[in-house]
Amino acid sequence: MSNCAIVGINWGDEGKGRMVDLISSDYDVVVRYQGGGNAGHTVINEYGKFALHLLPSGIFRQDVVSVIGNGVALDPQSLIEEIRYVRSKGVQLTPANLKVSSRASLLLPWHKELDCLEEQRLADKKYGSTKQGIAPFYSDKYQKKTVLAGELFDEKAFFEHLEGIMEWKNLTIEKVYNAAPTTREALKEWYEAYCVPLMPFITDLTDFYDEAEQNGKNIMFEAQLGSLRDIDYGIHPYTTSSSTIAAYAPVGAGAPALRLDDIIGVVKAYSTCVGEGPFTSEWFGEEADKLREAGDEYGAKTGRPRRVGAFDAVATRYGVKVQGATAIALTKLDVLSYMDKIPVCTKYKVKGTVTDKFPFPSLLDKSEPVIEYLDGWGEDISGVRLFEDLPKAARDYVLYIEKQIGCFIKYVSVGPERESIIIR
Repeated sequence: MSNCAIVGINWGDEGKGRMVDLISSDYDVVVRYQGGGNAGHTVINEYGKFALHLLPSGIFRQDVVSVIGNGVALDPQSLIEEIRYVRSKGVQLTPANLKVSSRASLLLPWHKELDCLEEQRLADKKYGSTKQGIAPFYSDKYQKKTVLAGELFDEKAFFEHLEGIMEWKNLTIEKVYNAAPTTREALKEWYEAYCVPLMPFITDLTDFYDEAEQNGKNIMFEAQLGSLRDIDYGIHPYTTSSSTIAAYAPVGAGAPALRLDDIIGVVKAYSTCVGEGPFTSEWFGEEADKLREAGDEYGAKTGRPRRVGAFDAVATRYGVKVQGATAIALTKLDVLSYMDKIPVCTKYKVKGTVTDKFPFPSLLDKSEPVIEYLDGWGEDISGVRLFEDLPKAARDYVLYIEKQIGCFIKYVSVGPERESIIIR
């Protein structure tokens, strides 16, 4: 049995879904263990191009069991709509190859509403929420003010529990935000439309994991977002509301006793960031527009333009460390082919002092990038499949990044398709 976590090293959107789709052929189970529908994993394969938000990226392999763990913000509406869309493209999804933890808490209808209302209240001080209800959900989860997926099987008890929470939550909606309260009728419609269709997929995962372990099954854990968006280790307060760290994977998956054998950290060959918060190596203007267009850097969930910049070795070294990465997948190397000189941020200048350490979050807005330049290669590399066949300048760039971040780069992506990969 071999267990592996695929995690983001930076701000998210590094290409984790593409790597899970590629590597999942070596695994029997793929598990989403945290986060919710607030980010998208883009996958391109024989079925087409998909932006997955809740479904694990292993769903396109029919011999793989995909699992949504208890650490996920389980939005029944988003998940059912996503299942229907993926099925419409010819992908087989049944309770045999998709399982949802009975211990996953449900993201309830008012969570998205509260997310929007709070962002409106914050105005120009907003944290950059995707308005998918993630922060209100996790806040309620840890206040024990939500319901578990397994409760759906007793409709009477489920509604008694849910209506008690609704009364409590309506106090905030009405008295704090002066908005219309949620009604029992609206909850009933939501239940019938999205919870009932979800029930066949819901199961107690305890026996499933026990059997997988006894039979030597290989399990992959798929994270959402990246190290710098982690609630504890990220750029607080501009983070998500769950743990994006590999160490949380077995806990959020529902198998806390399992160990990780490999941790593959995913990072782009340049830096991108969606949402608010400090981004030291950020570019602006025409330079940024050119890189954004070359890399098609628009959010999979929101569609909004991603912020872009030079590869940030300082942030990446930090991300590698907190994730405990054993190997790196470097994605989108091909995007840099248009550049004559390729910038890399190797250090920060923080309040006049140069450092190679990632600073405390409150110091990030006082940080400036220290840039070094490497030669570009100026040719299309999308068809290359062997590392030694890359232009020397491209090989030198990969090896330079590897030395800067202190972790072996095993995978080099040279295109969005599943086969557009170099394995060292």
